Amino acid sequence: MTSQVSRTTEQADGTVVGEQRRPGGVKAVRRLDRVIIRFAGDSGDGMQLTGDRFTSETASFGNDLSTLPNFPAEIRAPAGTLPGVSSFQLHFADHDILTPGDAPNVLVAMNPAALKANIGDLPRGAEIIVNTDEFTKRAMQKVGYDTSPLEDGSLDGYSLHPVPLTTLTVEALKEFDLSRKEAERSKNMFALGLLSWMYHRPTEGTERFLQQKFARKPEVMKANLVAFRAGWNFGETTEDFAVSYEIAPATTAFPVGTYRNISGNLALAYGLVTASRQADLPLFLGSYPITPASDILHELSKHKNFGVRTFQAEDEIAGIGAALGAAFGGSLAVTTTSGPGVALKAETVGLAVSLELPLLVVDIQRGGPSTGLPTKTEQADLLQAMYGRNGEAPVPVIAPRTPGDCFDAALEAARIALTYRTPVMLLSDGYLANGSEPWRIPELEELPDLRVQFASGPNHTLEDGTEVFWPYKRDPQTLARPWAVPGTPGLEHRIGGIEKQDGTGNISYDPANHDFMVRTRQAKIDGIDVPDIEVDDPDGARTLVLGWGSTYGPITAAVRRLRAAGEPIAQAHLRHLNPFPRNLGTVLKSYDKVVIPEMNLGQLATLVRAKYLVDAHSYNQVNGMPFKAEQLATALKEAIHD
Repeated sequence: MTSQVSRTTEQADGTVVGEQRRPGGVKAVRRLDRVIIRFAGDSGDGMQLTGDRFTSETASFGNDLSTLPNFPAEIRAPAGTLPGVSSFQLHFADHDILTPGDAPNVLVAMNPAALKANIGDLPRGAEIIVNTDEFTKRAMQKVGYDTSPLEDGSLDGYSLHPVPLTTLTVEALKEFDLSRKEAERSKNMFALGLLSWMYHRPTEGTERFLQQKFARKPEVMKANLVAFRAGWNFGETTEDFAVSYEIAPATTAFPVGTYRNISGNLALAYGLVTASRQADLPLFLGSYPITPASDILHELSKHKNFGVRTFQAEDEIAGIGAALGAAFGGSLAVTTTSGPGVALKAETVGLAVSLELPLLVVDIQRGGPSTGLPTKTEQADLLQAMYGRNGEAPVPVIAPRTPGDCFDAALEAARIALTYRTPVMLLSDGYLANGSEPWRIPELEELPDLRVQFASGPNHTLEDGTEVFWPYKRDPQTLARPWAVPGTPGLEHRIGGIEKQDGTGNISYDPANHDFMVRTRQAKIDGIDVPDIEVDDPDGARTLVLGWGSTYGPITAAVRRLRAAGEPIAQAHLRHLNPFPRNLGTVLKSYDKVVIPEMNLGQLATLVRAKYLVDAHSYNQVNGMPFKAEQLATALKEAIHD
């Protein structure tokens, strides 16, 4: 399924148009620098699989890309309804990009609900490919269409491609012994084949995928392959698609290296495995399944060959309890969850603070409160991560900025936990967890050495000369206490949540000792070595936009737009949220205005105002979706000129 360009011409707008000579006529090829495609349909239409396969082929082709899967919380929402619409958006380009894009250039709508749910996001002139077979009177009435939008002129501002996807798929599969309902299930592969033709995507990877996925069901495998090829051939031969598009590989966007497409949860799982290997410690995950964190449990369960043990607990409390027990036993211990689970784990996190043991608490944030929006993204757990425990129980907090950065954030969380003997909160979110991007696989020599020394014998001499082990005798640089593996002769000591005496670890109710221990634990966190925050300010701007976590992509895209328009603006992004970088206060006070966009109601802004007495301005959104670059650019421009 390849095509050849016989000649090209440069247009006045810079678009390169080529002509392909194929059987049946000549079709033009238009070269673009980027495109945004959204697949949308019912939850059972396979839109996530379709988008994932298109993404995989796009990554193998060498484009830069960013994705936004968006699906309902219900396992199977009512068919044909607006709440049941599932979509997958992909932005790919021949240059460096940062977001899944604001507005799709192409919408593939498998039914009326998909069209209605997404039409408001499309710019005028966008291409719409609709499955006309699903536009029955009943299906349209179900979503509030009194007349067919395909016939009433409401789509005249778009480039509409009515395609009977279901009929064409069933016709292509008539040689197979399949019922009509069974054959219809392959219509997503027909759509994938059509889009693969339109955008010159490789096809070999998808064919291999189908062959492997359905190896035990050869009839289903052949049907999907035929449907996929039929979609490609339909694009090749139909007169409705007179133009196909080329987006060249992003050859200058990436440093030299070996790349793969990776989602945030997968990168985080790989980072945890890598951290355990670099620390020479077994990895233990104690977890309870919860959206959108469950994929980490699924992935880590596949890696027993790397010494990974996964424990699916009966609830969130048991999950972290088992993890803390593993930490006591000398493992690199992890528990994964989302916001509601963090609330349940709070008491055990406090116990880990008191015991001063390394523990990674991974929070894949989602819309709240309570059950909230399980499949939507949010950044509203920051204050919970900072303060959501009884008493003075400080923990380090870090946040990755992109899907690929989740790998590095996992390594950094492990470094801090192991070096300073403390639980660490890692705040990812649903946008990063499910989204994907090209990721350069690091070389082994680039990875940090995370090895630790366990206590092996006495570390203190009493006045009478007796050598003893003091479990709370601290490293003078890090203030970390020794890590004693249970069963090591002579290192017996008390554990538990009741306050301990400094040094000896004996139970203590002394007021002065408690004050000292509280302040010492706080000083340990305050003294964690984190890099200074870097500021991107090429023009000497007076306005700084400060972000954290997954807002990095939209903020950076907005900043690029403003600078291209001649607007000076500085940008800085936080990975370490507790402790803050030591130079953050100086940076903030060097600008006239500080704007903090967050997917919450201003949690980082609250912390910044309280700590640095800076009048930081919040720009907030809590609609379950990431910021759009144009939206942020408009808000930041207003801040510059306010």
